[in-house]
Amino acid sequence: MNQAIERVARALQRAERILIITGAGLSADSGLPTYRGLGGLYNGKTAEGLPIEEALSGPMLRRDPALCWKYLAELGKACLSAQPNAGHQAIADLQRIKPACWVLTQNIDSYHRRAGSPAERLIEIHGELEPLYCQSCGAQSDELTAHLQRPLPPKCARCGGVLRPPVVLFEEMLPEQAIDQLYAELRKGFDVVLSVGTTASFPYIVEPLLRTRAAGGFTAEINPSRTEFSQAVDVHLQGRALDILPQLLGHIRGDKSLQ
Repeated sequence: MNQAIERVARALQRAERILIITGAGLSADSGLPTYRGLGGLYNGKTAEGLPIEEALSGPMLRRDPALCWKYLAELGKACLSAQPNAGHQAIADLQRIKPACWVLTQNIDSYHRRAGSPAERLIEIHGELEPLYCQSCGAQSDELTAHLQRPLPPKCARCGGVLRPPVVLFEEMLPEQAIDQLYAELRKGFDVVLSVGTTASFPYIVEPLLRTRAAGGFTAEINPSRTEFSQAVDVHLQGRALDILPQLLGHIRGDKSLQ
């Protein structure tokens, strides 16, 4: 493992343009349940007998906002009760060392921002949980925590409309600005792409890895178990992002105590 970590660290050290793709596994190290798998926030069906994809969908928010918000509130409470971990911090530190290091995250918990990742190099492809905004008049509310203690769904103080978070629900389109930003950077090319804690096979997750490797760049994955990416990357680092990312950063900084 040490040799593999050193290999990834050397690639990061030499690189100028870096993309770090993060998924639920990174935030799982903060105690936040992953969407799927062991300890997942949702497995099977909801108490109402619905697939969670239906309960947490755009059409459900319009048809039965109280039901949709029942599960949005679970997500919100889980995210607010945990904190960024050493993995998020290591990524933010790497971005300070490498001014052309970008983060593409599927997570909606805002932990990257809270750890210090610069907003101008952070692409939150699935949105975030706050600030809430009114679907009727567009007014914003920064009171997510307070709303989660009140009857659901949360209502707009100005017009009484239903509030929602700027998150991508099932059956909704990805934010156009985020997609445009990702592909604008991808066209410039990356020297290194590092996948952290994700098993997703969405094109916007897979394409940066495949395109970068095809162009002669370096690709790596950090995940406790092997995934469908593992055969397609140069190095698979098996373990928790919480443990491995600080080790990588230590090598890059030349901290011999971590070698």
